[in-house]
Amino acid sequence: MDTLTHTQFTEAGLADWRDLAQGIHARFATGDFATGLRFVTAVGQAAEEAGHHPDVTLTYPHVDIMLVSHDAGGLTPRDLDLAGQISDIARDSGVSAAVEALVEVELSLDTADGQTIGPFWAALLTGSTDSFADGQVRDSGGRVPLLWFQDTDAHETPRQRFHLDVWVPTELAEQRIAAGVAAGGTVVDDSAAPSFVVLADAEGNRACVCTTDR
Repeated sequence: MDTLTHTQFTEAGLADWRDLAQGIHARFATGDFATGLRFVTAVGQAAEEAGHHPDVTLTYPHVDIMLVSHDAGGLTPRDLDLAGQISDIARDSGVSAAVEALVEVELSLDTADGQTIGPFWAALLTGSTDSFADGQVRDSGGRVPLLWFQDTDAHETPRQRFHLDVWVPTELAEQRIAAGVAAGGTVVDDSAAPSFVVLADAEGNRACVCTTDR
């Protein structure tokens, strides 16, 4: 099955959902655990009927849902179809989406030899080198943020090697960047905006605010 682009997702008009680093995400503000449990049960029934299953996290005040077609390696029409059904279930349940709360964090490590050090980080983070593939460490259990290795020239340490990629909905990127600057940070490089903007704290440690808008 062919995967979809950011533009195709945007054109689908799924107002409750945003595409971040991995799949499309939504947070539904249920307000209490019992409402969230009923909502999750209804979502589970729809997922079973569709034969396509989202990642669902139920907490006391909200439910987080992520959709992606792992077998296709990206977003597909079946993700959009199920996302639309989930939004319909939310509206029927009196549950609203909280787009402003969406965020996804990835870890990035600058290295000149990711293939050599990748197995170490896989073993350390997940207990198995099998989780290292395609230049990434991916925890199938969802407990560890995705770690990817950014190519760089070989260099002497110390130099910042890790940085956070903070993925937010496109319309929230400027707000998040402004919040970081107001809290003492600086914009180091915005030449690739809105895809990503590099910020630094007062000591020069860097992070990227990222969106899927290329």
